[in-house]
Amino acid sequence: MKALKRSFIRNIFNELPREEMMWLLFPHKHMSLLSTRRATMIISRVRMIAALFAVFTVLFIVPDMILLPSPACWKLSIGRIIAGVAFTGLALSFHGSNRMRDAYLALAALFAIPTAFFIFSYLLLSGAYLNGIAATITATYAFLPIVMVAGLSMFPLTALEGAIYAAPVLIAEVASALLQVDTLNLTSLISTSWLVVIIAVVATLSSMSQLGFVISLVRTAIRDTLTGCYSRMSGTELLEIQFIIATRSNAPLALAFIDLDNFKSVNDGFGHEAGDLVLSTAAERTRAALRTGDMLVRWGGEEFILIMPNSYCNDAIIAIERLRASGFGTRPDNKPVTASIGIAERLEDKTNDWKTLVEIADQRMYAAKQSGKDRAVSSCTRVPQPAQV
Repeated sequence: MKALKRSFIRNIFNELPREEMMWLLFPHKHMSLLSTRRATMIISRVRMIAALFAVFTVLFIVPDMILLPSPACWKLSIGRIIAGVAFTGLALSFHGSNRMRDAYLALAALFAIPTAFFIFSYLLLSGAYLNGIAATITATYAFLPIVMVAGLSMFPLTALEGAIYAAPVLIAEVASALLQVDTLNLTSLISTSWLVVIIAVVATLSSMSQLGFVISLVRTAIRDTLTGCYSRMSGTELLEIQFIIATRSNAPLALAFIDLDNFKSVNDGFGHEAGDLVLSTAAERTRAALRTGDMLVRWGGEEFILIMPNSYCNDAIIAIERLRASGFGTRPDNKPVTASIGIAERLEDKTNDWKTLVEIADQRMYAAKQSGKDRAVSSCTRVPQPAQV
């Protein structure tokens, strides 16, 4: 059993770096890109399941009418119609949303509707005298909490989230039984509750496994495999998010467009493997010089964009000077790797969108190329000289 447990844990966690393992337990430190994708998945699955439940909940009125006595079947039919309307409303809600707050609300509603219906049907049918097929079929209502908890496995959730969503279902199971004190079977209540707990644990582990897979996919999508920097796809999302945040708070946001000088000659003269080594080394040296909160994106080829939130133009110049002084590594011929850099800042350049900010930084990078390379160009009054390496 211990060997099986260790094997199961390795299968879930083996592909995740140590710093990401906590993401499987708690959601509060998830990166925004992971939260966005996870929210989209949860909401889309909630809406799909709600649509199915809306249809089948109402369709089950037919066997209820056939099998149940008239007082109980009419009341249960009304409850099914109300639940079906609620499921329909949920299926039509949160369209296009990618926020975790909406995902939490949608998932809570998906569990709240059948939980309320379970309590209602349990109390209604427990007082009815049933036998034969009717008693057999209505007994299946007792399994609704188990089905609901097992449904957790369909969503990429953390351990904490799984426990939070499973707890109300277990409480509803116990509360429904305690409301029928006269017919309470303590042994049955304990065994059913224990079964719900076991299934909740297994379903939560399955949810964590899904989340681990999503984390691996997101990490692969957002990181450039050669340099370890953010990829261009994730970089554009980061730029958009940072620009929105800066605009709302009227804060500065600086960009540095970095292009390694004479990189083509490395590939042509020493081969692509040598070129890859130059790129990865330059990225590593750049990341080592970054300040807390700065983000490095591989924009394409030998081009990088350095995102510097809450940085005025002169702050960005100081950071770039420090980066250029530390150097970008060496070429295969032992000459230093240099870069031409263009700097733009949201407030200084009065830009209304992040794309314009990138274009301005790109133009200044080309100006740095044309004026001799190995330098940075910006609109700041302070212009750095070529770094001494």
